[in-house]
Amino acid sequence: MAKEKKLVQSITSRDEDFAQWYTDVVREAKLCDYSGVKGCLNYLPNGYALWENIQADLDKRFKDTGVENVYLPVLIPESLLQKEKDHIEGFAPEVAWVTHGGMEQLQERFCIRPTSETLFCDVWSKTVQSYRDLPKVWNQWCSVLRWEKTTRPFLRSREFLWQEGHTIHATYEEAEERTKMMWEVYKNFVEEDLAIPVVAGRKTESEKFAGAQDTYTIEALMHDGQALQSATSHFFGNSFPDAFNIKYADKNNELHSVYETSWGLSTRIIGAIIMVHGDDSGLVLPPRIAPVQTRVIPIAQHKEGVLDKANELLEALKAAGYRAKIDDSEKSPGWKFSEQEMLGIPTRIEIGPKDIENGQVVVVRRDTREKIVVSIDEIATKLGEILETIQKDLYTKAKAFLDDHISTATTIEEMKDAVQNKKGFVKAMWCGEEACEDEIKAQAGGVTSRCIPMKEEHLSDVCVCCGKPAKHMVYWGRAY
Repeated sequence: MAKEKKLVQSITSRDEDFAQWYTDVVREAKLCDYSGVKGCLNYLPNGYALWENIQADLDKRFKDTGVENVYLPVLIPESLLQKEKDHIEGFAPEVAWVTHGGMEQLQERFCIRPTSETLFCDVWSKTVQSYRDLPKVWNQWCSVLRWEKTTRPFLRSREFLWQEGHTIHATYEEAEERTKMMWEVYKNFVEEDLAIPVVAGRKTESEKFAGAQDTYTIEALMHDGQALQSATSHFFGNSFPDAFNIKYADKNNELHSVYETSWGLSTRIIGAIIMVHGDDSGLVLPPRIAPVQTRVIPIAQHKEGVLDKANELLEALKAAGYRAKIDDSEKSPGWKFSEQEMLGIPTRIEIGPKDIENGQVVVVRRDTREKIVVSIDEIATKLGEILETIQKDLYTKAKAFLDDHISTATTIEEMKDAVQNKKGFVKAMWCGEEACEDEIKAQAGGVTSRCIPMKEEHLSDVCVCCGKPAKHMVYWGRAY
């Protein structure tokens, strides 16, 4: 028998060249490609379908907490952007400006939104008057533009897709509670639906969002040992609202400031899915957000009855609520298997003449390639169990990797050794001084503070760098 042809893949080994492996997977899985505008992406059907599922799951979680969706303009007048000085200074190098409308030069420049705090505040300054108007808990799904110098698919592009939530509240406590609530929503979503474990905490002063009082983050660890900031939630206090003169009258008709939050997750999370779960054969997608959860592959489909039975199986799976497709092309089975693995489809179901005769199918897991024989009568139930097992196993595997790649350092020498000879996060104590933080970054080979966890461990009494009394335990690491 002639050797079966398989899909020819040009994927670099993940351990040989991680950056090239990542690019190869994005290309071969047809997730996106570059457009005619440098640094901007064309989101192809496979990549956009993944984003649609992320959006649908996350949007439901938002709405369960009382969030309402809106949409605001893509253009921001320069005068509006200038109202919050700290904010615009943080974004100034990345802002793209519109200077002409048609053939005429505009009297005032408009920036293409890099983020929308100013737009939301402008709306609220005109509509919020009384305590009855509060809180405002809004979110928009949109794109933003930041003129990045260095770009990589999903991880950093000039225009990218995201959601940005913005809220205002009557009290400091209510706004702070919302900030932490959305931070928890992100953490639960990424761990439960994307099967990606994270380190979560508060950013240091130098790493927080421009204009924010506090920034809370979730940090995932990629296979190459670098961190990826995966979502953030910001507490602004009343700096933004006061700049826009947003006040509300209480029950006694006394005026008060409002307190603002902002929170976001972008398409860079697709990069995290690729780098946490992928392997040398391509994508490995968590079943809960995979655009296709199973692909039916008829074996010896030229034989009588095989295609009919395969299509009957497909319709039964779709009726049971699975996202299922069939590959009834004329490609060889080996080619089809390789393509299914490249696309990261969590399972494939093989059905051929002998399977039909025995009243069974063969389910093959993408993550482990384990083959499971299942009765056709039970497949609608058993497939759900298999998919849920895959979901849990992906998280368990990623969590073990994360746990195995967290080092502890109590001296700067231990910190440098961990950064140079190991990959992953390094836990170390810090005095709280920004100058010392800068020194750690300089000495330890490009690490940055990733976050101060809510539950800090006491690793030692002194700062890892200067030896002064320690104030916080910090997760440090190299990052994308």
